[in-house]
Amino acid sequence: MRISMITAGLLGLLLIALSAYVIAGRVKFKIDLGDGDNPAMIQRIRAQANFVEYVPLALILLMLVEYASIGPRWLTMAMGGALVAGRVLHAQGLIASSGATAGRFIGTNLTALVIVSGSIALLGRGAGFW
Repeated sequence: MRISMITAGLLGLLLIALSAYVIAGRVKFKIDLGDGDNPAMIQRIRAQANFVEYVPLALILLMLVEYASIGPRWLTMAMGGALVAGRVLHAQGLIASSGATAGRFIGTNLTALVIVSGSIALLGRGAGFW
């Protein structure tokens, strides 16, 4: 479970960084609650919220794949690395612009790849295919 632990630890720190970015926006824009209809604040909140929406399931899948020893160890390491890289890229892309960015595109696809591959691996193991 070391791969999952390291991945979860890194992602936990990233969530704290995103949360600090939201808090800094609240101070900067003098917004105590909500987004104040401020586009910059909305962007900050969405960067944090998108992380919270996708990371828990992706981490659960990663932990279960590692726990069940599905596939070679390097594959689990690649999944963890892709998840961390994807979430960093997505956050950077969304912080940079509310429009389409390469970071958001790559980050979204890396996260989806981890969720899809983990889901298929666990379905296959659960159904007895491997």
